[in-house]
Parts: sequence; structure tokens; C-alpha cells
Amino acid sequence: MSSAPGPDGSGRERDRDEEGRARNQRPRDGLGRPLPYGTDGVPRQPEGVVRAPEESVAEAQALLDAGRPFHAHEVFEDAWKSGPETERGLWKGLAQLAVGLTHSARGNTTGGARLLLRGAGAVSEWSEQTGQDRPYGIGVAELGTWAETLAGRLEREETAVDAASHAPRLRGGAG
Repeated sequence: MSSAPGPDGSGRERDRDEEGRARNQRPRDGLGRPLPYGTDGVPRQPEGVVRAPEESVAEAQALLDAGRPFHAHEVFEDAWKSGPETERGLWKGLAQLAVGLTHSARGNTTGGARLLLRGAGAVSEWSEQTGQDRPYGIGVAELGTWAETLAGRLEREETAVDAASHAPRLRGGAG
């Protein structure tokens, strides 16, 4: 990781990756919120990893179960960027579901509910267009029900949820 002066004139060096792109290396908590430099955070999800679809689903599920939906979103984002164009809508919708759960756990109930519904809509639309209702074992209909139920709760109660206990089951039903 190399550094270059920050754009804010503070004299703080910008974090950069090996290719010179700006890449924030601040430690993060389990929900992806930045922590102060020098603080212990959770291990970051590596970006740009190419996985088989089944591996992406399994890794994302493990992260969701651990209460780390922000990190599961990173896995889904890798899948949409590295997978076939025909599957982009599936992976992007799954990433939106994970981000919706992230916002819901952070206390942004309005944004969380919107992202959950948007992600469910994207996955459902992809399923209808392709005729695949269980791609890689993912229960599209069950995810839609999970997202709608959680979004309704967020809209009614307006309180943050625990990410791990509200995580969906990607294969075989809701959380």
C-alpha cells in the first residue's frame, strides 16, 4: 500500500492499492462502518476475488450468518463483476439485499427497507426473465418473502435489527 497527499489539504496521506487507486484501509467493524486508524477491526473481505457461483453463495451465507452482511455484499459484488453478463441482475440484487440488511442493522431503517425491496425486486425480475427460480440453490421466492417481511417490520418499528439473527437463508428458505 503506497500513499499520496490527501485532497483535503490536511497533509494526511491517502491509502492506495498496488495499482495506485485510492482505497480506504481504515479498519471496519462487522457492519462495514469505518473505525479510527489504529483500532482493531474485523478482517476485511478481499475484493476482486473470482469464485465459482456455489462458492460465492456459501461464502456469502457464512458472512450473513456471522452478522456481517456488508462483507457478504462484497462477495456478491465480486460475483456480479466477474460472472457472466446474463447473471449480473441476480448477483446485483443479492448485493442489494445484503446492503439492505447492513443499513437495517446500522439503524437506517428507511434506507434498509428500500434496499431490501429493491434487491428482492431485482432478484425476482432476473428469475422471471431467465425462468430460473432456484439458481445455484438460491430460493428466489423465499428471499422475496424474507425481504418483504423484514422491510415491513422496519417500516413499522423503525428500530435497528441484529444482522445475524435476521440473516436470510439463501438456500432453502428465509432467515
